[in-house]
Amino acid sequence: MPISQAESNSNVRVLIDYRPALRTRTGVGEWVHCLVNALATEVPSSKTLDLTIFSSSWKHRLGPTTADVSSIDRRIPVGLLNFCWHRLKWPPVEAVTGVQFDVVHSPHPLLIPTRGAAQVITIHDLDFLDHPERTSAEIRRDYQSLVREHALKADRVVVPSRHTGTEVQRRLGVSSEAITLCPNGAPDWPRRSHWPRRGHILYVGTLSPRKNIGALLDAYQILTERHLELPPMVLTGPVPPEGRGTLAALTKPPFHGRVHSSGYVTKSELRRYYEEASLLVLPSLNEGFGLPALEAMTVGVPVIVANRGALPEIVEDAGLLIEPTQPITLADAIERILTDARLAQNCINRGFERATTYSWHDSAEQLRIAYEQAYYHANRYRRA
Repeated sequence: MPISQAESNSNVRVLIDYRPALRTRTGVGEWVHCLVNALATEVPSSKTLDLTIFSSSWKHRLGPTTADVSSIDRRIPVGLLNFCWHRLKWPPVEAVTGVQFDVVHSPHPLLIPTRGAAQVITIHDLDFLDHPERTSAEIRRDYQSLVREHALKADRVVVPSRHTGTEVQRRLGVSSEAITLCPNGAPDWPRRSHWPRRGHILYVGTLSPRKNIGALLDAYQILTERHLELPPMVLTGPVPPEGRGTLAALTKPPFHGRVHSSGYVTKSELRRYYEEASLLVLPSLNEGFGLPALEAMTVGVPVIVANRGALPEIVEDAGLLIEPTQPITLADAIERILTDARLAQNCINRGFERATTYSWHDSAEQLRIAYEQAYYHANRYRRA
């Protein structure tokens, strides 16, 4: 329900935790960064919001910010602040910032303590509930034990896909009325002019266990044994400590000289990798959205994705869906795209159409409404 003039005589003051976008922007960081930009520049009704982005780090400082968005940057170690917020529920964000807010938004599943602001959280996926071994640090320490309590206490829960929203309802008991769908948007990249059939096979994402890189390498090895004129493969994305074994494997046959890891790349570099790719493969065991699939479809890259998590929802009939635990099935799908130009072009055409259904503008408008709903809910609860 929108905020009435009787409830608010001024702009709603919103604080967004911007820390995931502070350095290397992967999925969550890109989501936060793009939504902040869209709220500030593309949504006229967001002028009813007074946006502030918050960052804290001992080493890294917040750079120039989007127009019409205030910023607060504190020299507090990320891990220390998160431990205090998650485990001690202290200090309130007002004490950290010196500013009062109407809505406080965490881009992660755990609340930011506040003296009285409405609280919004984002749950991108719930993989950590079933597989804590795939997580590390504070995610392993805090998320599994605290997420249900925090989700039920939040005035609004934001999710990037219908799949995640359904999981939040089923597993955490959150009412559908308290959930807002706020997907990623397609980048403003132009459609490439042709399909480079001999371009590299591309994977985009971290080299972490959930991403199922082992099955992708097994599939590539199967293809090398079929004596195909196989293009090289590029693994693009950050390499966490648990991904070092993958890097070591790339130094040995049959991967040496044929499969390359780029590490984290900038957005402009990533776009070049898409433009030069023959296809994108995402064999992930669980995704709350799957932004690389949307980016690839925007440019005109055929996509092969796992039939798990939100990936079928994002891609629908615009790509090939495979069982990610069967490398031979994945190898067969890659071979089909590389050897069937008509199939590849059909995927490209459907991918373009699919990508146009995702907009940062539309998602930012949904987020603006979510803030108003959270503010209304919190004020009604306090008056009750």
